[in-house]
Order: sequence, then C-alpha cells, then structure tokens
Amino acid sequence: MSEYSLMDYAPIGIMFLVAMGFAVSQLLVTQLIGPRKRTATKLMPYECGKDPVGGARDRFSIKFYTVAVIFLLFDIEVLFMIPFAVAFKTLIAQEQISGIAYGTIALIEILVFIGTLIVGYIYVWRKGTFDWGIQARVEARAEAKLAAKQKRASEMKMAA
Repeated sequence: MSEYSLMDYAPIGIMFLVAMGFAVSQLLVTQLIGPRKRTATKLMPYECGKDPVGGARDRFSIKFYTVAVIFLLFDIEVLFMIPFAVAFKTLIAQEQISGIAYGTIALIEILVFIGTLIVGYIYVWRKGTFDWGIQARVEARAEAKLAAKQKRASEMKMAA
C-alpha cells in the first residue's frame, strides 16, 4: 500500500479554493460597486496606444514593432538572470572549496551583460522609441484619415 493519503494533498486543494475564491470575489465586487457609465469610447476596443480605426489589415507604425522587439529582449534578459541568481550561491561555495573564482567570474559576466542591456536601453530611450506623447496621437489620427480617404476612393472605384 501507499504511505500517502488524500489528506496530504489538502493544502494544495485549499490553495486552489482560496485562489478561485479570490478571483470570483474580485469579479463580484467590481460588478457590484464599479461605475456603470457605458460610453462609445469605453466600449471601443483598446489597441495598445493606437486609436482603433480602420481595418485589421492596415499598416502600423514601425514603432509598434520596435517596442515589441525591445520587450522580447528585456524578457529574455530575465530568462538569463534567473538561473544565474539561483546558481550564484552554489558558485560562491564552489569557489571557496576549489579556489577557482567561479562566483567572481560569473558575477563579472552578469554585470557585463546587465551593462550591455543598460546601454541598449539608453540608446532606445534616446532614439525616442518609448515616447508615446501627443505626436504619436497626431500621427495615428493622420494615418486614420488617410486610410479612410483610401477606403472611400476604393469604394468609389468599385461602384463606378
């Protein structure tokens, strides 16, 4: 027979019940006490900083793609830093046992890695990739007007 009983899994079940209870309670509370003003703007889909006008096949500014690539790069940075953080204590212990500077070398390597990322971040920041101010909205509106004109022109062509 097994030495485990069903009660060994009770803490996991309780954790899932608490998590589900929290999620349901948050949904209920927002429905009960949240504001109910439904305007056309609030019901419009949100498209990550760009006013949702035009079709799904319209061209987007290159800024959206550069921000996506930058997000991926910094996301991968975290993927490299987590294993380092987990293994660093072991590397320091190994350094004291063997006398070879495993921990010191690893620390220098991760500092160079972080330094390279910071230089890249500053470069992208100076280039204005993260600037989503009034200029971006003006560009988006101009693109929407141009797309609407092109759509009307193509509809008139098809009607003729």
